[in-house]
Amino acid sequence: MRRQLNSLYITTEGAWLKKEGANVVMQVEGKERARLPIHMLESLICFGRVLVSPPLMGFCAEQGVTITHLSPNGKFLARIEGPVSGNVLLRRTQYRRSDDEAGCAAIVRGILVGKVHNQRAVLSRGLRDYGAKLPEGERSRLAQARSRLERIARDLLTEPLTSGLRGLEGEAAQVYFSVFDRLIRRDDEAFRFQGRNRRPPRDRTNALLSFFYTLLTHDCRSALESVGLDPSVGFLHRDRPGRPSLALDLAEEFRPLLGDRLALSLINRRQLRERDFTVTESGGVILTDDARKAVLTAYQERKRDELNHAFIGEKAPIGLLPSLQAQLLARHLRGDLDAYPPFLWK
Repeated sequence: MRRQLNSLYITTEGAWLKKEGANVVMQVEGKERARLPIHMLESLICFGRVLVSPPLMGFCAEQGVTITHLSPNGKFLARIEGPVSGNVLLRRTQYRRSDDEAGCAAIVRGILVGKVHNQRAVLSRGLRDYGAKLPEGERSRLAQARSRLERIARDLLTEPLTSGLRGLEGEAAQVYFSVFDRLIRRDDEAFRFQGRNRRPPRDRTNALLSFFYTLLTHDCRSALESVGLDPSVGFLHRDRPGRPSLALDLAEEFRPLLGDRLALSLINRRQLRERDFTVTESGGVILTDDARKAVLTAYQERKRDELNHAFIGEKAPIGLLPSLQAQLLARHLRGDLDAYPPFLWK
């Protein structure tokens, strides 16, 4: 199994990253704050105004370590990477499959079965953990939403067209997020959730979800590139200049696990508070610097937890699951697997 490497998140404005030997060194105001061997890293993720020396850029490119620049609130800005690896024949197969309706629909179906199953698992976990404490009406709504997601998952198995599969995904999202607020176990109004919104997120819960989804998409992009797939050409998400469509496809299965469930844990355990977010002049909501560091720490810790992967029959760190799914997708495109097996969280 592939070794799980680390992602180094740099959140300090004005930090300077440079190369010393085989190490990445971070300096702030001329003082060394961190030093890590390059062989321990798979990516550097820089938030805000972070400077990177040209020798370090070249060294990271040689070692296969990507450098990603994000805005302070997590918006993608740029990515620096070395030569693209992978089999050109695999990518050509990927492009042909993306243009083939039946072949594309088969992959989309697997992705969405995994996503809807995992959304249902989030609702089931909520009912199991504190369903007895909910008023009868709220408990009933959660149970009904779970049943509707189960029905949508069955409908996905028989829908032949990609457009129809996208429609079922939209229905599942509406059902899921209509009861998401019932999973937030806090009396204050600071984290009330009245539906998904973004670009920019206009409440604290949506800001947290969007931040996690950005991190997850980055991890999925790296996973796809590591097996030689093109992250820009997807099956569920349509092609758009500058959009990593296949990375967004792969992320769908993991949003409930690495985004939604982790966000709920941080909110319900009161690890985040109202003051950990800032409202901008445009009405958007972003994490403060200190809160962003705490969220990144929680994300990295969650990635170290292990879960059983039903298809391969082994336990694996959550951080490696996108890489495993990317490998399974590549095997399916090569013809080694009859269908793409999604990750099903239990």
